[in-house]
Amino acid sequence: MRILLLHGPNLDLLGKRQPEIYGHETLQDIENKVRGHAFGRAEIECYQSNHEGELIEAIHRARQGCDAVIINAGAYTHTSVAILDALNAFDGKVVEVHLSNVHRREEFRHRSYIAGRADGIIIGLGSYGYLAAVDFLTQ
Repeated sequence: MRILLLHGPNLDLLGKRQPEIYGHETLQDIENKVRGHAFGRAEIECYQSNHEGELIEAIHRARQGCDAVIINAGAYTHTSVAILDALNAFDGKVVEVHLSNVHRREEFRHRSYIAGRADGIIIGLGSYGYLAAVDFLTQ
């Protein structure tokens, strides 16, 4: 199995940006943890961008060789119909992950466009949510 682990805007600042919300792990820490957790069950391809179009292009590429996408689209979760449309064109499984509990935060964060396509949503479990997503996809 091949899984695209896709991260949206500002997630490259994990460990530095609002650690009281997002924790102290860096994006590289999380990617390494996910790769280790998936070892022997799935190959993990990681990609992060602060640009909506680049995230869409990554989803389009995933159509050619990935079985699933684990996506934390960051703020694009709440705004991007274009990312939803790209995911709707992807035939594999999709799991939406958020480090923080978005329902305990600002009202605008309660709406997810991605949720309409996701096979599962994991919210508020910190980096463990990514491991749970791998477990779901590889069971």
